[in-house]
Amino acid sequence: MIGVMSLLIVTTLTQCDDDNGETGPPLDKPELDAALVAEGKEIFRFDTFGDEGFWTDVLHIDKAILGDANGGFGSGVSPATALAVGLKVDAEALPASLVTSINNGDVDLDDPATTVALLELNAVVGLKGSFDTDGKLISLGVTCAVCHSTVDDSFSPGIGKRLDGWANRDLNVGAILSLSDNLQPVGDLLDVDVATLKTVLAAWGPGKYDAVLFLDGKAQRPDGTIKPDLIPSAYGMQGIELTTYTGWGSLSYWNNMVAVNEMHGIGNFSDPRINDAAKYPVATENGLYNVTVSNDLVTSKLPALKEYQLSLDPPVPPAGSYDQASADLGEALFTGKANCASCHKAPIFADNVLHTPEEMGIDNYEASRSPTGKYRTTPLRGVYARAKGGFYHDGRYATLKDVVNHYNDDFQLDLTSTEIDNLVEYLKSI
Repeated sequence: MIGVMSLLIVTTLTQCDDDNGETGPPLDKPELDAALVAEGKEIFRFDTFGDEGFWTDVLHIDKAILGDANGGFGSGVSPATALAVGLKVDAEALPASLVTSINNGDVDLDDPATTVALLELNAVVGLKGSFDTDGKLISLGVTCAVCHSTVDDSFSPGIGKRLDGWANRDLNVGAILSLSDNLQPVGDLLDVDVATLKTVLAAWGPGKYDAVLFLDGKAQRPDGTIKPDLIPSAYGMQGIELTTYTGWGSLSYWNNMVAVNEMHGIGNFSDPRINDAAKYPVATENGLYNVTVSNDLVTSKLPALKEYQLSLDPPVPPAGSYDQASADLGEALFTGKANCASCHKAPIFADNVLHTPEEMGIDNYEASRSPTGKYRTTPLRGVYARAKGGFYHDGRYATLKDVVNHYNDDFQLDLTSTEIDNLVEYLKSI
């Protein structure tokens, strides 16, 4: 969701300040409804849209967390294990007494019961537990924040203040799904056996998720590799109309699609474009192109969710994270010799235009899975903050320098090594 997968072509979006390397006029931010923003914040952080029916009733992830010792199955999920698969803990949700106990080493971070206690405090980012009157965990759902929030590690790695809108590039969605003792329904959806499904999930790795897999059933690229898309961020969306890597649709469209077809929330969703048996066999076989329910828990929440996202300002590059003098030279290249600004137009550093794979100088695999058949221009604001996992939709370029080298070669820009370095410093400053 924004979900566990909205698709954007480099990775995350951000907005820069006037004195922060911005080329052209400042971004005209929309006036927002404060009450709607507050409502959207609660939805983003804590609303599961009723997806417990999938995560609890089908996958039994609640029982996997509990473990044998607490009425579930297996060894359970301790805080140490949860952090290892990329889940985050909101330090501000922890009572002072618990913080003291953790600091004193009095809390067993290898005990699944501690994870359950953190869930009861609403401290596990993106997971929402429900408890009976005796404090027993009875169901578990996921929220937008599981993929699109992280923490600042101010308490310890994986524990800190929430950073809503930041992509969680540590989250291993495949590993979390594989905790289930009942993956057969997912295998049935994709027409594969559970062993094959687990192989695919294991290949995803941290910070990646393949949303379209659950529409077209394509796990592998033509060369046999498994390279799902990077989880994108959900901030800096002002002025951005094409909110997926391949331009599937508007922000609210994608939130709707992910809430219903990816998170498995209870809501209505319709897109006749995916009623295409040849291109989207999973969607057509399972009616995912036109989902209708009597108790829609999604649609009425989309306006507030969008309003909150539009309120999320992107991070500003920290002092010392780039060389200012070099960046100044890079800015001239960005608007001049390198001609980056022809597509990455200020102040949003994008053009809301779809481009062919040939124009991007890359293969058409991900574009061909979209109704558009194209890629959208990457918004570059705050690109420094999305380095983990690489760049482009699938992280194919490990560094910004690799990206610049790609365009230097593909567009025959004839940039010198010094010019490339200067351009990279400017990108880090945006």
